[in-house]
Amino acid sequence: MTRVFATLAMLVLCTPGYAGQGRLLATGGASQVEGSAGGGTVPWAVLAGYGSRGQFGATAFFTRIDTNDYALKAWGAAAGLSNRVELSAARQRLDIGKLGLPFDALRQDIVGIKVRAFGDLVYGRAPQIAIGAQYKRVDDFTLPSAVAAERRSDVDFYLSAARLFLAVAARRNLLVNTTLRYSRANQGGLLGFGGDLEGSRSLLFEGSLAVLFNPRWALGVEYRQKPDNLSFAGEDDWKNAFVAWFPNKNASLVASWVDLGSIANRNNQQGLYLSLQLGY
Repeated sequence: MTRVFATLAMLVLCTPGYAGQGRLLATGGASQVEGSAGGGTVPWAVLAGYGSRGQFGATAFFTRIDTNDYALKAWGAAAGLSNRVELSAARQRLDIGKLGLPFDALRQDIVGIKVRAFGDLVYGRAPQIAIGAQYKRVDDFTLPSAVAAERRSDVDFYLSAARLFLAVAARRNLLVNTTLRYSRANQGGLLGFGGDLEGSRSLLFEGSLAVLFNPRWALGVEYRQKPDNLSFAGEDDWKNAFVAWFPNKNASLVASWVDLGSIANRNNQQGLYLSLQLGY
C-alpha cells in the first residue's frame, strides 16, 4: 500500500505543466474522504485532475475531521487518465483513545477505480455517468471482530451521475450529483464489513448539491445513507454543509461542518472537516 501512495504522489509532483489543464476550474471536484474525486463524503461522477481527452491529471490530499470523541485523518492520491479512468488510493486513521479501549486507533487502506461510462458534466444532453469500486481493508480486525463484524476486507460498488447546470440558481451555476452505493461497510469500513444483523450488501443513496458563486467558490450540502449491520451500535447517516475554494487548478481547500450521528454508541458526533488538495 505504501508503494501505491508513493507512486501516485510522485505522479502529482512530477507531472509536467501541460498535463491535466483541459477542463473548467472546479469541475474535478475535491478529494472525497475515501480518495475518489467528489465532495467530502460522497464520490461524484467527475474524475480526479483536469485532464481532458488524451491528457493526464493527478491529485494528492490530506483531510482531518474532528468530532466530540473522535479524530479521523485521511490522506492519499488519485490519477485521472484521459477523462475516462480514475485510480485512487487512501489511508485512513480513526483515533479512538477517548473510548478507554486497549486500541489507540483504527486504520484502513482503500484502493479505488472509477470509469466514466458516458455523458458529460457540462455539455450535451446526458449527465456524466461513472461507475466505481473501492477495495477496503482494515489493518487490525480485533476490535471489528469483537463487535460482530464478519469481514476484514470488502469492496464497495457505486454508480454516480452528475450535472453542472449553468446560470440556473440566481444566475449561478448549480452542481447536482447522486450516487448509489452497494456496500456492507460499517462506519465506512473502519469497523469491518457485515455483521450479526445483516451480512449482505445494502443499496444506499448518497447525494450532493453545490452552488458555484463564481468559478472559485462553492457552497453546498451532502447526505450519505449508511447500513445498519451491527447490534452493538446503530449507525446513523452522514450529513455535511461545506464551502470550497478553488484558487487555481493546482489547489483546493474544503471546510465543512459534519454530522456523523452516533458512532460506537457515542452520540452527536459533530465537528469540523478540513481538506487540502494539490494537483494537476
